[in-house]
Amino acid sequence: MNRRQTSSTDYLNRARQEAARQKCSAGPAHQSRHIGHGAYQRGAYPVPDNYPGGASGRVPVQKKRLRTWQKALIGVVCVLFALVAGIGIAGTMYVTSIDKALTFDDLKELEELKGELTPVESSSDPFYVLLLGSDARGDEASRSDVNILVRVDPDAAQVTMVSIPRDTKVEIDGYGTQKINAAYAFGGASLAVRTMSEFAGVPIAHYAEIHFDELVQLIDKLGGVTVDVPEYIDDPNAGNVVIPEGEQTLNGTEALVFARSRSYADGDFTRTSNQRLLVTAILEKVMATPALELPGTIQSLAECVTTDYSVGDLVSLALQMQSKGDLKVYSGMVPSTTDYIDGVSYVITTEPAWSEMMAAINAGEDPADMTTTDVATADEGEAAEGDSGE
Repeated sequence: MNRRQTSSTDYLNRARQEAARQKCSAGPAHQSRHIGHGAYQRGAYPVPDNYPGGASGRVPVQKKRLRTWQKALIGVVCVLFALVAGIGIAGTMYVTSIDKALTFDDLKELEELKGELTPVESSSDPFYVLLLGSDARGDEASRSDVNILVRVDPDAAQVTMVSIPRDTKVEIDGYGTQKINAAYAFGGASLAVRTMSEFAGVPIAHYAEIHFDELVQLIDKLGGVTVDVPEYIDDPNAGNVVIPEGEQTLNGTEALVFARSRSYADGDFTRTSNQRLLVTAILEKVMATPALELPGTIQSLAECVTTDYSVGDLVSLALQMQSKGDLKVYSGMVPSTTDYIDGVSYVITTEPAWSEMMAAINAGEDPADMTTTDVATADEGEAAEGDSGE
C-alpha cells in the first residue's frame, strides 16, 4: 500500500470516529434510537449524565414478589409449555397421556354426561362443579361416598365447597325415593349430575370424580398431607389405622381412613367435614410442589381423577384465577337432620335453610355459619347397619 492510499484510509477512519462522537453527544432521544442499553454496559460508548442507569450504564429492575401458589401455577404452565414447545413430539405425547388419563374410558358415558352439563356463557362467569368420590371395594356396587358441590368464581379467585351427606333423601328419576349416593350407582356420572342439579337448584357445568385407591398413591407421592384432625379416629370399618387428634401429617393409607371413617357421634356429618379438609390439604400440597417435580405429580393427579376437563382447560382456569390475587376457599354442609323411614336411615334436608344457604352461595358469601345438623336418637350400631345395604 502506497503513502497516498494510507493517508486516505486514515482520513476515512478519522471521519468515522468523528461521526460516532457526534451521535453520542446528540442527546438521550437520539441515543435511544441508535444505541442500546447493552452498548453502554459494555463500554462501547460514554454514558450520558442523565442516563437512567447512572454511571454504570445499568438500568435497575424492580422485581414483583409472587405468592407461593402463583409460583406453583406458573411452574405448571412452564413445565407443560416446555414439554410441548421444547421437547416436541415427546412433550405432546406426555400432555396427551394426561388428557387420556383424565377423561372417561367409556366415550358413551362421556357423551351422556355432557348432555347433562350446562356450559357457562362467559369464562368470567361463576359456575358449579360436581365433585364425587367413588369408594368401590371388590365387586360391590359403587356408590359415591364423597358428594361435594363446588362453586368456582374465576374473577373473584373464590372456591366454595358444599358437602351433601351420602344418605341424603332425594327423588331420583326412574328410581323414586333413594339416598343421593345411589344416583351414581344407578346411572353413573350423568344421573349423579342431574340428581345433584335438581337437588341444589343450580346448573352444573363440570364434573370431576376422585378414585380412592389412586388417591392413596398420589398422597404418598406428595410426601403426605397435613390436616388438623378434629377427633381421635379408631375405626376398623374404615381401616386398621389409628389417627390421633390434632395436626397430623397423613400418608395415603391414613388419609383414606380419615376420609372414610364415620365413627363419630354425628356419623356422616363429621366425615363430610373431614373430606373437605382433605381436599383442601391436597390442593395446597400440589400447589407447593417444586416445578421440577410437577410432571410426575400432574401425572399422578390425573390418574386419580376422571373429569370432562382437559389439561389445557384446567391450566387456563388456574391462570385466570391466579391473576386475580389470593385464592379464597369457603366451605359448608347442607343443613340437615337424620330420621328413620320404613326402617332405613336417611339424612333429611332442612328447608328453608337449604334454600337460604344456596342463595348466599350464589351471592359469593361464606356458608360456614349456615350449617346446622340434628342427629336423631338411635343406636349407632343400628344406624351403621341400616346404612350398609342402602
